[in-house]
Formats: sequence, C-alpha cells, structure tokens
Amino acid sequence: MVSYKVNIYTGDLAHFSTFHDFRITLVGTDGESNPTKLTTWIPSFKLNPFTHKVECTTPLGDLLAIIVQKEHHLLFPNGSWFVAKVVVESPMGDIYQFPIYRWITDCKDHYFQEGSGWFTLSTLQRKNTLTLWDQPKDGLPYNIKAESYKALPLDASFSNKKKIEMWLTIGTNWKEDSFFGYQFLNGVNPMMIQRCVTLPENFQVTDEMVFKDGKQSLTDEMKKGNIFLCDYKMLDGVKANIIDGKQQYLAAPLVLLHKTDDKLMPIAIQLKQIPAEDNPVFFPTDSEWDWLLAKTFVKNADFNMHELSSHLLRTHLLAEVFTVALLRQIPMMHPLYKLLMPHTRYTLMINCLARQLLISDNGIFTKFASSGGEGMFTILRKALSSMTYRSLCLPDDISDRGLEDVPNFFYRDDGMNPECSYSFVKGILQYYYQSNQMVQEDQALQKWIGDIYSYGFLSEKNTGIPKRFDTVGELVKFVTMVIFTCSAQHSAVNAGQYDFIGWMPNCPATLERPPPSKKGEATEKTLLDTLPSSDITVQSMAAVWLLSKESTDSEFLGNYPEQRFIEDVPLKNIKVFKEQLKELSLQIKARNKALELAYTYLDPEVVENSVSV
Repeated sequence: MVSYKVNIYTGDLAHFSTFHDFRITLVGTDGESNPTKLTTWIPSFKLNPFTHKVECTTPLGDLLAIIVQKEHHLLFPNGSWFVAKVVVESPMGDIYQFPIYRWITDCKDHYFQEGSGWFTLSTLQRKNTLTLWDQPKDGLPYNIKAESYKALPLDASFSNKKKIEMWLTIGTNWKEDSFFGYQFLNGVNPMMIQRCVTLPENFQVTDEMVFKDGKQSLTDEMKKGNIFLCDYKMLDGVKANIIDGKQQYLAAPLVLLHKTDDKLMPIAIQLKQIPAEDNPVFFPTDSEWDWLLAKTFVKNADFNMHELSSHLLRTHLLAEVFTVALLRQIPMMHPLYKLLMPHTRYTLMINCLARQLLISDNGIFTKFASSGGEGMFTILRKALSSMTYRSLCLPDDISDRGLEDVPNFFYRDDGMNPECSYSFVKGILQYYYQSNQMVQEDQALQKWIGDIYSYGFLSEKNTGIPKRFDTVGELVKFVTMVIFTCSAQHSAVNAGQYDFIGWMPNCPATLERPPPSKKGEATEKTLLDTLPSSDITVQSMAAVWLLSKESTDSEFLGNYPEQRFIEDVPLKNIKVFKEQLKELSLQIKARNKALELAYTYLDPEVVENSVSV
C-alpha cells in the first residue's frame, strides 16, 4: 500500500466551509484511486487545510486530476462549499497543486486538473453546458442566459461583503468654455473627440465665423493639428423618450474645438446634422444664454452616448461576452482561464442587475433618460455596428483619432504609459505558447475567440475582430485588449460619473424643450425650462452615484488573491506587474499634485480588476 497526503483548503470566511462529508478520487498516469470518503464533524474553515490520507495499492504515477464529490447532508441539503485549492503529496514526495476557487453546490462529480496540466487529460475537460448564450434584442451582443441575477451560478454572484456607498462633484466651473473642452479629454467620456483634418460637409463653418480678427484660418489651424471635432451623428434620428406624458428631446450635434494655450476651447456648435435655416451654428460670441443652451444640448448628447456606447456597450456588454465565452470554452487549468478569471469577477451579476434595474421596461435609464426606451436600443445597435477592434485597443484608437500629441490628455497618458499590461500578458502567454503552431492547435482557444466573434460581434467582418488566432502576437494583443476593457477602460468611463454627471446642469440625462431654431431668443428661463425636472434630477444623481461608487471588497488591478498559477515564471511576472503598477501610481500622484483638477481614474490603486459595478 502507498499513501497520498491530501490537503484541502477552503475560503477564509465561515460561510465558505462545509459540514458535508465528501469523496475524493486521485487520477494519475498509471491509474486512479478508489473514491475515498473524507469526514469531519468540525466545520472545514476551522481545519484549514483539512488533511487526510488516500491509500492506494500501487503508485498512480504523475497525478493528472482529482474528482471531488460532496455527499448529501440531511440537515444541510442545500449547503454550498467553496474549495480554494487541493494540494497532494505523493509517497515519493512530489507535490501536485489543484487551484480550484469554485463553489460546489450539488452532489455530482467535479473534475479538476492539476495546475500545470492544461494541455493534457482531454477526456476530463468537460464542456460547460450550464453557461448558455441569450440575445434579448436583435442586433445587440449576446449575454448570459439567466432569468435574473438569482439564477446565476454562485461563483458569479456578489460576496456577502459587497456593499455600495457616496460624494464628490465638480465645482462651479460647468459654464466655462475651458472646462467644457477639458471634459472631452479627461471627463467621463474621452471617446468622442478626434483631430479634424477636413470639415464635414454638413458643418458649414467659415474662417470669418470662428476667427473674427482674421489672424487665423481653419485651413492653417487644421494643418497645425489644432482643430478637433466631436460628431454625435449616431444620435441622428433616434426616437426621444416620453417621460410622465411629456416629450423629451435629444440632439445630434457637431462640436468644433480649437487648441490654444494648451487648452481646448469650443468655437462652434451645430445641434442638428442637416444644415438648415432653423439649424443655426452657435459661437462663443453669441449671447450668454444662446451659447450656454447650445453647450447644454451637447452635454445631454454626450451623456446618452457615454452611458450607452462608451460605458454599457464597450465595457459592460463586451466584458460579459468575454466572460461567457471563457466559461463555456476554456478549461479551468488552461493559462487563459487563470489569467482572465480575475477580470470577470462579478461581471455577470452586475450585468444581470443592470438589465433588470437600469434598461428594462421599468428601469431607471428607461424612465429618466432622453434616449430611454426604443431610442437606447437604436443607439446600441448603431454603436455595435460601427465598433472596430482598433477602437478597443488604446494605442490604435489614439492613433486613429489623431490624439497622440494633444497636451494634458491624461486618459491617454495614464492608459498607455507604461504599457505594462501588454508586457505582463506577453510574458505570461509566451511562457505557455512557445510557437505559433501551439496557438493554432489549441482548440479551446480557437473556440473562445470564435464565440466572441459570433456572439459578441455578430460575425461582422468589418469590425476587424479576429475569427481565430494564428500567432502568439495576435493572442497577446487581443488578451491585452480584454484586460484593458474589463479594468482600466471601465474605470475611465465609470469612476468619474458622479464627479461629472452628479452636477446635473453639467451633464443632464434628458432635456424637456427642443433644440433652439433661432438665435437671440434664449434667456435664463429658457435654460431652466429645458433642464429636467427635480424628480428626474434626483433619480439620475442617485443612479450615477451608485454606478461610480467603489465597493468595500474591490480587487484592484494587479492583485490576484486566488493563486491559480503554480509555475515560477507566471508568478514572477505577476510580481513584476504589481511593481510596475505601483510605480505608475506614484507617477500619477506626483503629477496630480500640480493639477488644479486631479485625474485619478486610471491610477492603478483605484482601477478594479473587473467590471463589477
């Protein structure tokens, strides 16, 4: 007889433990043990690890997997058990680690591979049949099939500790042109602005309109790279909401900005896409209330584009696509699973809540935003159909929008300097994939990207999303994008919501009067009548407060509390990554001390690993 020492670790909280008996089977290259019953009357969190011996008639060879089964308990028939990891010591002194970090809620067999055996034991790689796709609306990305958040697996649900708390607002600068321009770079939606090299044909602005002193020209300033454009054409034709029986309004403006003295200043605003006599172009030289009213319609348009395209679609819904594809196609001991699981934490749960509480028929956005209802799905469809792979990769996106040299662009600077996420992902994946052929032959990996292409991007070739991976480089770039989307990008468009949107006049959720068709008629009363009611204001403030508030059990970028990797090289890469992020955080804090308004949203100390709020 030979004896294997088995150490079973649960989570470190009382509710992670079990009173159940359970059985374990060891599977090796030379055979497998009989199922061995492990029994204790003491809750498992009191014996952490719980140690037992498994006796075998002959050695099992190299251990490949374990099979764990929780037995039925009369007093606790629905008891759940969180298994952190299992460590087995062979009679020869070899150590085998099984990182699990999963809830066991039933009494079925659960198969877990040895931590380094991701290319072996294909017979035990069970396909995940519990995670299914669902498409609630045509033309939108698929999401997890679940009637509500209560139907999600326990692994996808919030911990008992997760709470949501609240306040910081932008001060009194919301009327200032410089602050209006600043927000296109470092506000909650840095995704709209682009360098303008040619004026759109439907934006009929002349030199005399914007440079009345005649000392500058649009042509020269565009050649110098000093003219920028924000075009909300995606909102054109979107059906505006009706709230409490009252028609709401949503413009599709074009905004021209001029870089001067390292600031972006708005120089022209057109509120509708088609030039017409009743669609005037507004300028800073117009009356105070004409100009402020025009900027207000722009900020409302930006609110709707931000919440639906930049925030919901490009972070929440994409993160869910990445997560569901991972759970469906990638085995637990695969390096991609280990690398990406921390970036999926709570994503399914928060998105189920969003579908139920925010964008459902009775959701907050449906009831209080100018694009709520039919309009929001129109915007989401348009946004998905125009979204490209390059726009999701920060270096490519910044280059395509011509924003490489814009001064004081902290979203760009903090997101790209240094590119430590890319180096981290490259170091991990190159260790496991030592040739392009290994990438091409990894069927689980190819099914993962296939799911993302089909269910996330609806098989649209013009998105540029790959259908398969042929090289290690392609894999590294895509996985870097996934991690950036789930962590830093979400932080950039989420964490500052209450700061910028909490002061309603700076970013109103809806507007109650149509865009002005003439100049010289706006007054303070016109603006007040256009802004949303106090009830809508309170509801939208509460929503953005909840959406942007940090949780008490957040896991921040670079923190991997569950040690899924067991090899020295990936563990070293994680350590180096954390050190790089710490240095980046110090650089950001030092820079922010000299700023009138600190940009904190991409400081690694506040960037959560996943889309979890």
